[in-house]
Amino acid sequence: MTSTIARVLMWQLLVGLGLAAILWSVFGNVVGYSALLGSLVCVVPNAFLGLRLAAPRRDPGALKSAAWFGELGKLALTVVFFTLVFTQVKPLSAAALFAGYIATQLVVFSGFLMQSEIDTDNLSNTNGS
Repeated sequence: MTSTIARVLMWQLLVGLGLAAILWSVFGNVVGYSALLGSLVCVVPNAFLGLRLAAPRRDPGALKSAAWFGELGKLALTVVFFTLVFTQVKPLSAAALFAGYIATQLVVFSGFLMQSEIDTDNLSNTNGS
């Protein structure tokens, strides 16, 4: 897995755990585990997509196919996980569930900043120092 994908997933998990811990301490168990479940509904499908994209491929067409399959798999996993959470977890705070999901999903945008940071570091160290 590339370092940017791993870093984004790590930060997604940390943000989800942090938000869940804060909400758990302020609002109680139901809100806390609902936020945690929302974060996991986001992180697990994103990890599936990340693994699909990070697998080494020589053919650009294979990468395109992997991206399509990965995105479809991510969408399917997200639907399945939301369905499971809403049907199997009682009691549940829907607001906290979606807050955890959205907050965790927003971390993906930081991946662009992480990628730019990595590219800048690589350009400045071209002489091996």
